[in-house]
Amino acid sequence: MNRHIYILFLFIPLMLASQEPWLTGFEKPATNPIMQADDQYVFYCPVQKDSVRWQQADVFNPGAVVRNDTVFMLFRAEDDPEAILGRRTSRIGLAHSTDGIHFSKHPEPVLYPQEDEFQKWDFPGGAEDPRVVELANGEYLMLYTSWNQDTARLSAATSPDLRNWTKHGPTFLSAYEGKFLDIWSKSGSVLTEVRDGRLVAKKINGLYHMYWGELFVNLATSEDGINWTPMLKDDGSLLKVFEPTLNDFDSHLVEPGPPALYTDKGILLLYNGKNLNGEGAGTIVPEGTYCGGQVLFDKENPAKMIDRLEQPFICPSLPHEITGQYKAGTTFIEGLVLYKDKWFLYYGTADSMVGVAVSEVTDMP
Repeated sequence: MNRHIYILFLFIPLMLASQEPWLTGFEKPATNPIMQADDQYVFYCPVQKDSVRWQQADVFNPGAVVRNDTVFMLFRAEDDPEAILGRRTSRIGLAHSTDGIHFSKHPEPVLYPQEDEFQKWDFPGGAEDPRVVELANGEYLMLYTSWNQDTARLSAATSPDLRNWTKHGPTFLSAYEGKFLDIWSKSGSVLTEVRDGRLVAKKINGLYHMYWGELFVNLATSEDGINWTPMLKDDGSLLKVFEPTLNDFDSHLVEPGPPALYTDKGILLLYNGKNLNGEGAGTIVPEGTYCGGQVLFDKENPAKMIDRLEQPFICPSLPHEITGQYKAGTTFIEGLVLYKDKWFLYYGTADSMVGVAVSEVTDMP
């Protein structure tokens, strides 16, 4: 199948009508990619005891928030272009923009492996794939993947200013006496609502809710955003609130993307769907491709799925989105902000660069 056929999805004139719960109408500006590897940035690694070019290999998979009328991006950067996929060290950098597209980078990473109590989880693979939300008290919560090149663990950090972060360790460290500490966990999407033009974490019945997981979408709750309790089935296994759809674009896995949105129609989760290779694969996109999808949950019961957008709303289509570390093609969505009456969606391209798609839709969900 021609890889470029599905670029058409980006330009289907779907608007956020009152009867539709979906966020659509996204287009990719000609400025893409908006961020890529840069070997000019040097950082002294406290674990390796040496200076490293921490953005030399790849820059991708960003989270984003709006603060003081500025877009702040937290992005993943990898250091060693000679290492294979999954064997580089990742650190999280900070950048800011006043138009949502052109970013200036802070010279050093803001979250990275250190000689501390978290090193056993954070090194040598590093800190990956940040998703960032503003909490009701004005602090910021980052959920990221701690990768020790053995087990991926979803971890939490907080900050008053997006630059100085306090690590809190794996999110499931204490839940059920550590039962889920050593399971593979990634991709925490915290429920938010639009408040004063920004996305702010929202509690339901006194609890934050987080969609998470990599193969299936699971759900967890928290009082503080740091310590999370996974929802379970009656038999004690993890509750799967959303699963892959066989013979479709998300036939292999469904993985949460940016922070979820609380809307009048329900809770809208933008997610990353991967197509299978071989039997059971969908035919809309090439095998192994990651596209962005949308699924709706009941706003009174965040575990109850009520609808799913049948087609992906963003897919790899530009040359840099189908080359790089992951050549099957990736538009891996992680950051979403409402900024200057537009939606800005930030994503990683083929595990190598940062892209953006912008929607002119101004109706609030």
